[in-house]
Amino acid sequence: MSHSVAVASLLELRVTDLGIIEELSVLLEQGLTVVSGETGAGKTLVMTALALLGGARADSSMVRAGASEARVEGRFFDPAIEDEIVLVRVVPLDGRSRAYVNGGLVTIGELSERCGSLIDLHGQHSHQSLLDPAVQTKLLDRFCGAPAIHALAEYRAARLKLSEAQRKLDDLGGDERARARELDLLKFQIDELVSASLKDPNEADALESEEELLADAEAHQIALRTAYEALQGVAADAVGAATSALIGRPPFAAHETRIRGLQAEISDIAHDLRGTLESVVVDPTRLAAVQERRRLLRELGRKYGASCGEMIAFLDAAQVRYDEIASHAERASAAESEIASAVASQHKAANLLTEVRREAALRLASSVETHLVRLAMPSARFEVQVEEGDETDDGGDRVVFALSANTGEPLRPLARAASGGELSRSMLAVRVALHSAESNAGVKVGVVPLLVFDEVDAGIGGEAGIAVGRELADLGGAGQVLCVTHLAQVAAFADNQIVVTKRSVGKRTIATAEVVSGEERISELSRMLAGVGSSEHARRHAQELINSASSPRVSAETGSAE
Repeated sequence: MSHSVAVASLLELRVTDLGIIEELSVLLEQGLTVVSGETGAGKTLVMTALALLGGARADSSMVRAGASEARVEGRFFDPAIEDEIVLVRVVPLDGRSRAYVNGGLVTIGELSERCGSLIDLHGQHSHQSLLDPAVQTKLLDRFCGAPAIHALAEYRAARLKLSEAQRKLDDLGGDERARARELDLLKFQIDELVSASLKDPNEADALESEEELLADAEAHQIALRTAYEALQGVAADAVGAATSALIGRPPFAAHETRIRGLQAEISDIAHDLRGTLESVVVDPTRLAAVQERRRLLRELGRKYGASCGEMIAFLDAAQVRYDEIASHAERASAAESEIASAVASQHKAANLLTEVRREAALRLASSVETHLVRLAMPSARFEVQVEEGDETDDGGDRVVFALSANTGEPLRPLARAASGGELSRSMLAVRVALHSAESNAGVKVGVVPLLVFDEVDAGIGGEAGIAVGRELADLGGAGQVLCVTHLAQVAAFADNQIVVTKRSVGKRTIATAEVVSGEERISELSRMLAGVGSSEHARRHAQELINSASSPRVSAETGSAE
């Protein structure tokens, strides 16, 4: 079977020191795999091991006598990541259990969540994912197919619009007095910053340099004049004399050239000094203005930012926020209008989704009842109840699978209405009904997990066992199915069979598992039919069961050969 159809698969299971299992390792194939063995051989420990991988409660009593810890490892193909994944659960004799995913330590909750899409257990109430109303809702939608998919998509789109519109209104704020206070504060801040006429992000640095120049203008003038006169007088004369001394003397031409360059540089610097001297003025009025401006910027900086650039950015943001609050009434009205429209759309979509589900619920219940009759539950009544519930992303419905297993019993939710065997058969009927609907529609929605059934054949035999085997085989054709069984009629339909046996080693009892085929499988089926001392008649019967299981049959629903 191709992984492209999103089928989760258990590729290998290793169990160490769990119960009477010392060490068990099996490779699993696609299709239907049955686990058989004598009573007490340890078949149910396979279910226990898988339940532990699914996050079931662990107990130190699970650890094999004499061992320090029990260990369960499962290697899966996970279609969500299109790769293999290894899940591990360790149950120590002392202390709390541990869990690992691909070698990394995780919580039991994380292990359960990761395993939830890979395995679906049917048999023990505490591990039945299908008993969860949320899962039952998703199964009903899968059975319904395209109508539910489209209705749910419309509902979720309306719900998203409602959430976005509500967020817009929430962002506006709902306290009128708080908005008024914020508006007054923003107006004060804006007025204060606008009056400061902030335009240049680097103004503070420029003012600092200007103040340094103005604060000591007279001394600056004296220094500049002294430097200028020295260059124009003594320095110019000395460089001129040096140049004259070397003129006409070729051996010193290079020195003459350098001195002439120095002469030009001195003249250029002197010119700059003169210009700077003329620009420096003693201006007490300007100095006071600069100092006052710097004081104002420092005061504003303590409130609105360390630099002029930050204060300008604060002003821009304050003006935007002021406009938002000032237009609150108009924007709130628009948001409330959006909310009203989204509520109406969500209500309409929810009603459509409920209508689609209720129509599909009748068909699913009828299909399940048909399969329950074939599974030796002829008096069973099955109902898919679509009730009003809390609104979630899956709609406003609460879907409940209800069962009356026997005549005269009221319909109750599955968890409270069925024994272990009846519950397993009910879940098998639901799974087969879903598989039939998807096969007829030619679609498959979501990931198909490994389906594990225990107690599915409890209290039945003969033709009912054959019916159970056929239903399991049908499911095995669409994915991987594992079933613990004591009926040869069920085991005959398996694509693969694992036999669990126990033996005494010294004073210890040890369970082992082995995949059987050919004559070994016939021997196991004959043992299941006639006991340990199986007769030749039992072997012939076992072969007949295998031959019959391999032959095509006519579908009760389609009338076609399968």
